[in-house]
Amino acid sequence: MASAEIFDPETAPTTAIDEPLYEIVNGQMVEQPPMGADESRLAFRLASKIDQLAERGGLGQAVTETLFRLQSRPNLQRRPDAAFVSTTRWPRGRRIPRGNAWDVIPDLAVEVISPTNLAEEVPTKVREYFEAGVRRVWVVYPHESLVYEYDSPRSIRVLGLDDALEGGEIIPGFRLALADLFEGAEDAGPAPTS
Repeated sequence: MASAEIFDPETAPTTAIDEPLYEIVNGQMVEQPPMGADESRLAFRLASKIDQLAERGGLGQAVTETLFRLQSRPNLQRRPDAAFVSTTRWPRGRRIPRGNAWDVIPDLAVEVISPTNLAEEVPTKVREYFEAGVRRVWVVYPHESLVYEYDSPRSIRVLGLDDALEGGEIIPGFRLALADLFEGAEDAGPAPTS
């Protein structure tokens, strides 16, 4: 992890594609290591499935790797791997402002665990999400084909390949079988060489 430096969100440039991803913790920029290819695919797949239903039903929108301002003092900005923001929190048709952090609390935050994630970071992020007002957190463990579904920092349900993620009152009508989410994960291996 890169060394922390003082960060002023008002003067910071907008993140470009080639710049490293970061979060702001206690007002300090903390560089985030990139997700692996499989983890990135899972985050995108999950956000895409949510977004398709949410757009059709006017429920909200799903995003990937978007920085959210969770607290102003102390300055806390987190970048879940995927997230859903309902139209209740961000009205339909209202443009997302340009800039570094989206000043809205997502209804759902998703963390896809990569080999670079530290074990102690996960419960801290889950707690911070709920303290900020996130309504549900899904923590995806690709290599185990498991999802930990949090309704609070202490209310956890572990879902396996025979289970499905359901949107409940947050994303009504959303259902995704984990076997479909993790499809092909057990076949993943090194790319063939020519």
